[in-house]
Amino acid sequence: MEQVSEKELLIMELIHYFMIKKNYTPVIIRGIDNEIWLENPNGEFRIIRIVTKEIFNNEQFDFDEFKTKNIVGQIKRKTFNPFIDVLTIYLEMGDNFKKKNNDNKFLKYVYAYNEDDLFNNEIINSHYSDLKTHIKSFDDETNILGKITTDISQKNFEENERLNNMYNQKKTIVTHILIFINLLVFLLMYIIGNGSESTETLIKFGALNGMLVKSGEYYRIITSAFIHIGIFHILCNMYALYSLGPIIEHFFGRLKFLLIYLYSAIIGSLFVLIFNGDNVISAGASGAIFGLLGSLIYFGYTYRGYIGNKMLNQVIPVIILNLLIGFTTPGISNAAHIGGLIGGFAISYMFGSDNNNTISRKVSGIIVTLVLTIFIIYLSLFQ
Repeated sequence: MEQVSEKELLIMELIHYFMIKKNYTPVIIRGIDNEIWLENPNGEFRIIRIVTKEIFNNEQFDFDEFKTKNIVGQIKRKTFNPFIDVLTIYLEMGDNFKKKNNDNKFLKYVYAYNEDDLFNNEIINSHYSDLKTHIKSFDDETNILGKITTDISQKNFEENERLNNMYNQKKTIVTHILIFINLLVFLLMYIIGNGSESTETLIKFGALNGMLVKSGEYYRIITSAFIHIGIFHILCNMYALYSLGPIIEHFFGRLKFLLIYLYSAIIGSLFVLIFNGDNVISAGASGAIFGLLGSLIYFGYTYRGYIGNKMLNQVIPVIILNLLIGFTTPGISNAAHIGGLIGGFAISYMFGSDNNNTISRKVSGIIVTLVLTIFIIYLSLFQ
């Protein structure tokens, strides 16, 4: 059996520490060799980068730094996050290399030839003071490599199982109920009214109108999301709900999904009141549907370490295309779309996810959603 070197063992110990102890997940970057990228949105550093190759001189270091900045720039654009801090741990430096000072706010460096260098490093002691205890705990293990490999494999298995369980063995209920209510209201508009395109019937059933809302009929802010104008309108929205609803319902659960849907509908309606004036009659579930798209963006962003950026790359073009259609087609309210999209993302951020649900994130999510709600209500009803 081939003997493992001290450097290889240290690499495995670091990966074990950041993945098991600090809840980092691997980031897959194409075309990158001899380095490991780990990410945790709530970590002391968002990205930990472990470089296993030797850096011979400062010219090679400068190129490595340039490449890192370029990759981080791509991550920033894909995640819409301009503030990503990276800690790079170099494990082998050549004799001709002169250490660079840690004067960059978002790029920090640790130079460690062995465990003692790590334990004595100022950045490690400041942010990861328990690293020494964690690594030393392996001294009593009879099979260090087996322990490390088993723990990492088990964590990956549990995460994959948890993600798979979002889609399997779950009955979609709330989505179907919402579709049924929308279809029932649409039929009743023809049975007891003059049809879905009749202004009188739309007003009677609770369509959105600024003057009526401001006169005290606030229920229209939500009832309008269950009213549709014409068969094409309801078929498009119900197909979107049928496609998107189960994903969000499985991810967040039935109650949270319902709250996301209703909150997005409300924010979408309030945006209409702000931008479309008091005399416009508006109706439809578009705000709520775009809220589900906003929630899907949050979902894809949160779990991109496991599902990659494929979901984000698919959802964002759909949103852009629909907004372009809204801007160029008469009768479509992009205000509801934009409001619902913002509302859906905000309340999804407030609810959080299993792997991103710290107390600080919960508090910030509540504050963001509360401020957004108060601000939009003020602009739509009191201005």
